[in-house]
Amino acid sequence: MPRLKWPRSVLAVRDLEESTQFYVDVLGFELEPIEAPGWSFLQRDSLRLMLGECRDEVAAGDTGNHSWFMHVLVSEVDQLHDELVQKGAEVVVPIGDRSHGHREFVIRTPDGHRLMFGEPLA
Repeated sequence: MPRLKWPRSVLAVRDLEESTQFYVDVLGFELEPIEAPGWSFLQRDSLRLMLGECRDEVAAGDTGNHSWFMHVLVSEVDQLHDELVQKGAEVVVPIGDRSHGHREFVIRTPDGHRLMFGEPLA
């Protein structure tokens, strides 16, 4: 039976250089050694992304609730929150315990994608 091995999410960005720098410098991703014009391949732990430059497209932030991108389960969510805030991430939903049993916070990328990071409550 075919198996799905690991996902790589794809995001359209308006300025590839600016977005790549944000994911590397603020979110702690590393560039993967894959070269393709108009693309950046990134990885942090087991999370993999492809950023594709789409200069003339509508920014994710202009799409309202369609800008929600991903919920990432992490360990030590408070430490990750502090790390990202210290590096300049824009937190749009403060860290807190949620009624569905997770402690979470949400950041916004330069293009307006919203990423949620959470950890199950003990």
